[in-house]
Formats: sequence, C-alpha cells, structure tokens
Amino acid sequence: MKSRPLLALCTLQLGLALLSACLTPPSEAANKWQWPVTPHELTRPFNPPSKPWLAGHRGVDLDAHSGQAVHSAGSGFIIYASSLAGRGVVVVLHGTLRTTYEPVTATVAVGDFVSAGDTIGHLAPGLSHCSRFGHVSCLHWGLRHGFTYINPLMLVGGYVRLLPVP
Repeated sequence: MKSRPLLALCTLQLGLALLSACLTPPSEAANKWQWPVTPHELTRPFNPPSKPWLAGHRGVDLDAHSGQAVHSAGSGFIIYASSLAGRGVVVVLHGTLRTTYEPVTATVAVGDFVSAGDTIGHLAPGLSHCSRFGHVSCLHWGLRHGFTYINPLMLVGGYVRLLPVP
C-alpha cells in the first residue's frame, strides 16, 4: 500500500518535468523572429491604453488580404486555434511571450509546435476592424508578456514608419 503514494509522486514529477520541457523557451539562437505576413506594411500602429480597461490598440495591423498565408513570428507551441468573438484567432506561446494573430483560419491545432516562419493559417474572409469594401484588409498581430501588451514590432527590429495616404 505504501508504494501507491510513491508511484503517484513519481508520476506527478514526470508529468511536471515533461510540461517544463515543453514550455521551456527556445534558445535565442534557434528563435529568429520573422514577420507574420509579406510584404509587411503597417496600417495601424501599437497604441496601448493608459489603463487596462480603456480603449486602445493592443497590437499592430499589417496590410494583408483574405486567403493570404499567415506565419508564426517565432518558434513555439500553439495554445489556441479557434474562433473567439466571431473571429478566428491563433495564439503561439514562445516561452514567456505570446503572439496573437487574427482574423485567421487556422491550419494548426492546439499542442502543435511551430518554427518561425511556419504557416499557421490564412487570413480569414469576412469583416474585421480594418475591413475595406466588405473585405478583410489587415492582419492584427499582438504580443503579450503575462498580462502586459507589448509592441510586436520590437520582435522584428523596431518600428515601421507610417507613410501618408495619397
């Protein structure tokens, strides 16, 4: 009878070790950050709210079109790939960072490992906050560290300058 608690403890330790190995951030050398769409033209910049509950833009919008391939910005595990508030969303966990992509029709599943540049889905058709003439015209790309939103452009070398529309 005394062996059951020991077996349970060993099983728990093995499970925690496996979970830890899966959630360990990739090494810096193996984790090169990439743009999620190409070409990468910024259409709306990062504009975090002064308080978490206020309005703001908690990511960036990149010019894109329905059906365009969307790629993971870095190596990590898919932790969400489904509809959220009527839009397809994919979330990739990169150690302590999470990148989000929407609206996306996912081609990956929760638990999948992806490398930087791997296709995670395609820009979904329909309406979004940046629709033009009834068609999706951007990818919303977000980045979080815990509960803090961060500008995702920092992953790919800084900020992109907005040019005036003619």
